[in-house]
Amino acid sequence: MNNPPALEQLIDALRCLPGVGPKSALRMAYYLLQRDRKGANSLALSMQNALQVLGHCTLCNNFSESAICPLCTSEKRDATQLCVVEMPTDLMMMEQTHSYTGMYFVLMGRLSPLDGIGPKEINLDKLIKRAQDGANNQGQVKEVILATNYTVEGEATAHYISELLKTRGIAVSRIARGLPMGGEIEYVDSGTLSMALLGRKQL
Repeated sequence: MNNPPALEQLIDALRCLPGVGPKSALRMAYYLLQRDRKGANSLALSMQNALQVLGHCTLCNNFSESAICPLCTSEKRDATQLCVVEMPTDLMMMEQTHSYTGMYFVLMGRLSPLDGIGPKEINLDKLIKRAQDGANNQGQVKEVILATNYTVEGEATAHYISELLKTRGIAVSRIARGLPMGGEIEYVDSGTLSMALLGRKQL
């Protein structure tokens, strides 16, 4: 039995979400149509509104409703520090630590040649310009902190960016890695323990 064209279109649209296959998309479509039409309508309107009003901040590249986002215009931020993260969710996690008060740049991805993601796709030209020009004319960036993930792609991205920035005389640092807070050595994997030893600092 063939589904109505409108239903097939909805199923195909839902499959664009990461991790959603044909069966999951079908279940979602049936649920929205049968059990939560109000929620489905709200989702459609919210998605349409987001697509219309959201763009990218010209400074940090994060999603924003204005040309420059509120974080980048804040006078409370340290304009001499620029933290580079992969995704907006990473920025949110950094902010939750309440230990960083500098500026950000969101790559919106990481280098992955096998997936066709190169320097252009993660806005490296924009990052270089941002690091060289300073933050919103409030002061020159003195340090770029690379906070990409400790995955193969994240490490490759951090290395590539660091080489680009260092050749331009910009100071670069990398977030540390090692034992988690409250973690016990006997339960930590050997790779993490090795990095903790290599990254030790004098007290």
